[in-house]
Amino acid sequence: MSEKKLPLDAKSLFALAQELPTPFHLYDEKAIREHARAFKRAFAWVPDFKNYYAVKACPNPHVLSIMKEEGFGADCSSLPELELARSVGIVGEDIMFTSNDTPDEEFKAAYDLKAVINLDDVTHIDALLRSARMPELISFRYNPGPDRTGNAIIGNPVEAKYGVTTDQLAGCYRRARDLGATRFALHTMVASNELDGTYIVETARMLFSQAIRLYRELGIRLEFVNMGGGIGIPYRPDQEPMDLTWVSSEIEKLYRSMIIPAGLDPLRIVFECGRMVTGPFGYLVSRVRHVTEKYKKYVGLDASMANLMRPALYGAYHHITVVGKEVDADAQVYDVTGSLCENNDKFAIDRRLPKVEPGDVVVIHDAGAHGHAMGFNYNAKLRSAEYLLQEDGSVRMIRRAETMDDLFATLRF
Repeated sequence: MSEKKLPLDAKSLFALAQELPTPFHLYDEKAIREHARAFKRAFAWVPDFKNYYAVKACPNPHVLSIMKEEGFGADCSSLPELELARSVGIVGEDIMFTSNDTPDEEFKAAYDLKAVINLDDVTHIDALLRSARMPELISFRYNPGPDRTGNAIIGNPVEAKYGVTTDQLAGCYRRARDLGATRFALHTMVASNELDGTYIVETARMLFSQAIRLYRELGIRLEFVNMGGGIGIPYRPDQEPMDLTWVSSEIEKLYRSMIIPAGLDPLRIVFECGRMVTGPFGYLVSRVRHVTEKYKKYVGLDASMANLMRPALYGAYHHITVVGKEVDADAQVYDVTGSLCENNDKFAIDRRLPKVEPGDVVVIHDAGAHGHAMGFNYNAKLRSAEYLLQEDGSVRMIRRAETMDDLFATLRF
């Protein structure tokens, strides 16, 4: 079981929701730092272990500054993400640049930043050469196709638009070497929000096997393998977080049985997790506007899927706490909705909650990744503010709420 804790006591959350306009996102700095450190401890046996935090999960420079201070790098997929990383001092090989259908100018920007460029496709070699040149260190994203089953969220690798196939892989490295690359890395991403640790262990086995193959066929020694992200979080209270200590121990066994005998030690292992690092420690704080009964009972919030679209997009579960109320004999079954003109604008369907009344403060858990980042302006909704609950207990705004001036600023009318 995973306990769904609030970042503050009920009285403090009520006071905060009175002080700050709802809805807003709130991130718990202390918990984020503690979790980042636990991740590093679990893989302490790996030489120069690093997690490249997936900027897409929570693209706020204040959050990225925390990542940098904790020794993480940045996983970037676009020019603005590269700029966010650079703005907090994450530069050079502390950036992993992985994108698809990439504009030439973004390859150039990554090259100029001396980021690790991770090519997604055979044709991207030529795209990189058009805009820059072959860097000293190059990586390729590997798609194992029928040799690996994707998990439920990321889908079947055979049908994925990402990555270099098994048959193409050696040729990519051979050509990169011929063009001047002298250092090499290998990347994959075959899981998303995975809670089964064996899946991550088998991903390591897959990458180790390809590392051995590249060495035997081409004489290329990989400098590191990037396991990708994909480590999930327990969104539901009845789920357990992945046991990273066990995962690390099993990967170490594979390393000792595969990499060392093959003469490839040392081989660094890195990740690019985002959701797992900040997801459980972000909260969408909202207020109840209406409680209505039609054919069903509805709780209408001042937040909408414009603030957190995962439930509407994926049918994803997010735990909901009505602050200061416990589920008891008066509990009701509600659909919890937003105010968009879309019937799928629902945070929960048939959710059992304490009896809800207008004005109640509601907290939606596990919104620290792919929450605010996936916001949008449909129905001319304005994106909400982000706040950081700092280690000293104070709350600091790290992104103001949008205004109508922001929304209309790009119009030419």
